[in-house]
Amino acid sequence: METIIKAIVFLPLIGFLIAGLAGNQIGAKASEFITSGFMVIAAVFSWIVFFHIAMGEEQMLTVPVLRWIQSGSFDVAWSFRVDTLTAVMLVVVNSVSTLVHIYSIGYMHHDPHRPRFFGYLSLFTFAMLMLVTSDNLLQMFFGWEGVGLASYLLIGFWYKKPSACAAAMKAFIVNRVGDFGFALGIFSVFVLFGSISLETVFATAATYLPAEGAADAAEPVITLFGMHLDKSHALTATCLLLFMGAMGKSAQFLLHTWLPDAMEGPTPVSALIHAATMVTAGVFLVARMSPIFELSHEALMVVTLVGAITAFFAATVGLVQNDIKRVIAYSTCSQLGYMFVALGIGAYGAAIFHLFTHAFFKALLFLGAGSVIHAVDGEQDMRYMGGLRKHIPITFWMMTIGTLALTGVGIPGTSIGFAGFFSKDAIIESAFASHSAVGGFAFTLLVIAALFTSFYSWRLAFLTFFGKPRASSDVMHHVHESPAVMLVPLYLLAAGAVAAGVIFVEYFFGHHYEEFWQGALFTAADNHVVHEFHDVPKWVKWSPFAAMALGFVTAWYMYIRSPETPKYLAEQHRGLYRFLLNKWYFDELYDFLFVRPAMWIGRTLWKKGDGVVIDGFGPNGVAARVMDVTDRVVRLQTGYLYHYAFAMLLGIAALVTWMMLGSSL
Repeated sequence: METIIKAIVFLPLIGFLIAGLAGNQIGAKASEFITSGFMVIAAVFSWIVFFHIAMGEEQMLTVPVLRWIQSGSFDVAWSFRVDTLTAVMLVVVNSVSTLVHIYSIGYMHHDPHRPRFFGYLSLFTFAMLMLVTSDNLLQMFFGWEGVGLASYLLIGFWYKKPSACAAAMKAFIVNRVGDFGFALGIFSVFVLFGSISLETVFATAATYLPAEGAADAAEPVITLFGMHLDKSHALTATCLLLFMGAMGKSAQFLLHTWLPDAMEGPTPVSALIHAATMVTAGVFLVARMSPIFELSHEALMVVTLVGAITAFFAATVGLVQNDIKRVIAYSTCSQLGYMFVALGIGAYGAAIFHLFTHAFFKALLFLGAGSVIHAVDGEQDMRYMGGLRKHIPITFWMMTIGTLALTGVGIPGTSIGFAGFFSKDAIIESAFASHSAVGGFAFTLLVIAALFTSFYSWRLAFLTFFGKPRASSDVMHHVHESPAVMLVPLYLLAAGAVAAGVIFVEYFFGHHYEEFWQGALFTAADNHVVHEFHDVPKWVKWSPFAAMALGFVTAWYMYIRSPETPKYLAEQHRGLYRFLLNKWYFDELYDFLFVRPAMWIGRTLWKKGDGVVIDGFGPNGVAARVMDVTDRVVRLQTGYLYHYAFAMLLGIAALVTWMMLGSSL
């Protein structure tokens, strides 16, 4: 089993090295087959590990790799921690990445830089695997920064496209903000617990907080930003710093602005980022550190609030977007909000369950959107599509399945439903059943977000596949179904979008919860939520279904029955429409608050500080003075003999005078 685990992690790295270093020598086809073949092996091995660890008797494996850093009491080894949480993430990451690799063989077949593209995909996968198998926070940070680097390379893959380069820079910079918090959180963990090894930290955390009224309860243990914090407040600050990192990677409210712009990369990249790798890293981090977060109810409350606001905010923006990929991108942002609400209320199993099911239907939607874009010659604006279901019927049905899963179609109280129905409803009902102070607020926003999700998802389907074609006759003449290499991954993802919920619901967040997770997640709060969310009132169970149905009917009326209604509403409520279309003006706000001041400071330091002060009094000033002196000296060299004779006479006179004065003294 240890050999299999090492193969899972290192096969993508080997694929990256081969395609990245020797891709031009072996050719594009060989690069595609080698990287995709290694990913198929890694995916099969991941399912073997999943059934051995999560569905078997094995509780956890620690696989040593090598010694890494040893300095005084700081001892960090490189090893793989594989428990149920890791096994789930291995399945998600490698399954989706494998299908993205295979899909990309067809989608990118015209691109001349395919070896570099497939190398980057494998590098992305390796970095995420390093993150989810980490046995300590430093190793996790290595993978954390690795996915940040790979996302930069993939979003900006078409580097001759200015918008792609700008989007890559934006993703990299915004994530550095969150990563700064994550790094400080790691430092705080080391100060508080004396280690960054997960096993040591979790064992110490269980008895870390002193009893109420104890003599050392209010004794400061850390100084952070000038504040002297006791153990309780120090843990809260540490959790919030860790969550700051999660907010950046998982594109939560305020640090979300990079995610929609990431659509500038190739569509397979969007599927990989949104379904399996980068955006799930933040959810994984909070779930992995659940024993720490459970010690701070204030931090969990912040996680819940941010998640609920993100779910609502992203859903409102998705209502009016016209780019097919951006609609799905804001859907990802909203669904991540659901996951963080589950984490904040202690329903960790529900959060990872939604991460698991979301990977299937979100990858399906993105790759389906790529199939649509491929069919209509690169067009991404839904206003120039329409009537495509007869031309690309397989893609239509695959995206319909993804939409049914995303909107959570199912019958409450039964085992009938698509994958999203089981995981999303579990989160909504858990929010209502939780004893969290903000549980009711989160429940309300999540139900509203479910309504909006249904509306914009079916709006996408109706605008793209129904009605009269709005593309040019030349484009419609060339519309064609995607090749089998692109459709087979859609079939497999569709199977997951249909069946993953009903198959695994009892394991992730049901009767087999404790046997499945085997201590991989903090369980005390979960047990209360797991048992109580089944007993919520019927109106709570049916509220997500009602929201989903209302969203579907509204979208049908506005885009099938009465297509002129959206234009009328946009004109009647122009201010609201522009507000949502411009994404609550966050980009403009950040440009005003951060970008322009930074540019002004940089320009001032360049022109005034560097140009006037440093260069003026430094190299340029000295050079100018030297030039002045030499100009004056040059004027003495006239070339006339009588000038030189006169100078010599002056010199002789001065010399005689000096000698006379010297002899008299």
